[in-house]
Amino acid sequence: MERILTLFFSSLVVLCVGHGVFMDRLSSKKLCADDDCVYTISLARAQEDYNAPDCRFINVKKGQQIYVYSKLVKENEAGEFWAGSVYGDHQDEMGIVGYFPGSLVKEQRVYQEATKEVPTTDIDFFCE
Repeated sequence: MERILTLFFSSLVVLCVGHGVFMDRLSSKKLCADDDCVYTISLARAQEDYNAPDCRFINVKKGQQIYVYSKLVKENEAGEFWAGSVYGDHQDEMGIVGYFPGSLVKEQRVYQEATKEVPTTDIDFFCE
C-alpha cells in the first residue's frame, strides 16, 4: 500500500508541475507517522467551518471528518497547520487533500503517533 501511495503522489506531481505554482512554505518541517508521510496519523472531526484562503488549504464544514497525514512544525508567528483529506458527500468521490488549522479539529482516533520529523519540500506547498 505504501508503494502504491508513493507512486500515486509521484505521478500526480509530474502531471501537475506543468500547470501549477509553488506557494510560500508554511513550515520547514512536518511531523509524520513514517519517513514518507503516507500513513494516516489520526481521524479528526471539524469543530467549525473553515474557508480556505488559497489552494494550499482545504474547505472544511463543521462536523466533517478529516484524515490527518502530517502536522507542520510551528515556526515563528505562523499558525499550527495540519495536512489531511476530506471526502465529498458521496463515498465514491475522490478525497481532497490540503492544509487546515490544527485548532479547527478534535482528534477522535489516533492511529499512529506523529513522531518522525521530516523536512518539507516545495511540492508540499504546490498549487494547481
